Amino acid sequence: MEAPKKSTRGQLRAELGATLGFVERNFYLSKRYLGWEVVFLFYTIVNTLTIALIGVTAPGQAGEKVLYLVIGALLWGFLSIIFHDVSESVAWERWEGTIEYTFMAPIHRLTHLGGMCIYAIIYGILRSVIVLAVVALFFDLDLGGANLLGALAVLMMSSISFIGLGLMAAVLPLLSAERGAQATHILQGFILLVSGVYYEVSVLPRWLQPISVISPATYTLRGVRAALLEGVPLGELVPCLAILAATGVILIPAGLAVFAWGENYAMRAGKLKRSG
Repeated sequence: MEAPKKSTRGQLRAELGATLGFVERNFYLSKRYLGWEVVFLFYTIVNTLTIALIGVTAPGQAGEKVLYLVIGALLWGFLSIIFHDVSESVAWERWEGTIEYTFMAPIHRLTHLGGMCIYAIIYGILRSVIVLAVVALFFDLDLGGANLLGALAVLMMSSISFIGLGLMAAVLPLLSAERGAQATHILQGFILLVSGVYYEVSVLPRWLQPISVISPATYTLRGVRAALLEGVPLGELVPCLAILAATGVILIPAGLAVFAWGENYAMRAGKLKRSG
């Protein structure tokens, strides 16, 4: 007798449960490697403080330049976490020895990758809040006239774009078990260079400046800095939000398509389990 098929609602519920399961699994992985998480968090805090101190002109004085640098460090930390966790999802699966189980599981790939993305956003927010709290103990940051809601809107919209980039980069460990994960850091470093994280894009060499136009981090930094440093209202941030939304609409499907192609290739070539 043929088994009854699941209803659409039941399938959606099962996929949602699987997505939340991937989120929970990643938090357990963070708990398992808690020592390394503490090390990386400490390094991020020290790195942010070191960058912020560049803008200090006298002891106890923290002007707009310090806030400019702090915003850059915090934003890059948040966006790089999203990019890093999504792009290295395949490398983590291979490291844990679960890559074959995960890729052969009866779930949609969007469910798997969606769980990874949700975890990356939650983890990135938590770590950014901790770093900001520590930085606030060192500097008297004036956010009295800041548009916090506008900055949050820009940040959330940019997360979508970086998820798309991360999905594209995640295909690299599928294509090369030996060099794929390292290649994702090259792409991340290039985005850091051209996006104006710690400086204005205008100081870049002229031949490099046009490349910054295609980086979603460029518009994220402009929008958030405008909201926090100048108090620009949400209505004036619409062009920035529109660019980030359009970028996300393009990058998310493109990232899923690239990942699907890489997954099919890796399965045909027998590269899923390769570790050397």
